[in-house]
Amino acid sequence: MGFFSELSKLLTGSETGLNIFHTRPTRRQLIQRESELGGQLFGPVPDGHHRQFFNLDPTTWIWYEEWTDESGKPQSTTTRYEVHENGILKVQDGAPYYFIEGQELINLTVAIRTYYERVSREIYHRDPMTAKPLAA
Repeated sequence: MGFFSELSKLLTGSETGLNIFHTRPTRRQLIQRESELGGQLFGPVPDGHHRQFFNLDPTTWIWYEEWTDESGKPQSTTTRYEVHENGILKVQDGAPYYFIEGQELINLTVAIRTYYERVSREIYHRDPMTAKPLAA
């Protein structure tokens, strides 16, 4: 065992010690963590499905889901929600684009609020209202 591992073990009292050489996650790694957490916001992910929901940039939200259909063929769908001054545009391949309204708009708004709260707390360890670090 190396000097730093031994020192870390002594300082923390833990067999695993500290990861003093921890590197900061990349933007892509953070988006991946956020998207996995976001995919859980809409209830349990069915067996054989993979779901992601995340904020790509200040005006773009992505919903992605993939699964295997009854015939064993892989399927997927990507929905992009673009925030515009006059509403939220829903963009899907092969479907007409439209501004969402009614229950769909309410559902997306609730999902975004819940996403921010959970991502703030569970990934960044910050209070979602104040952005201050959470007490350990």
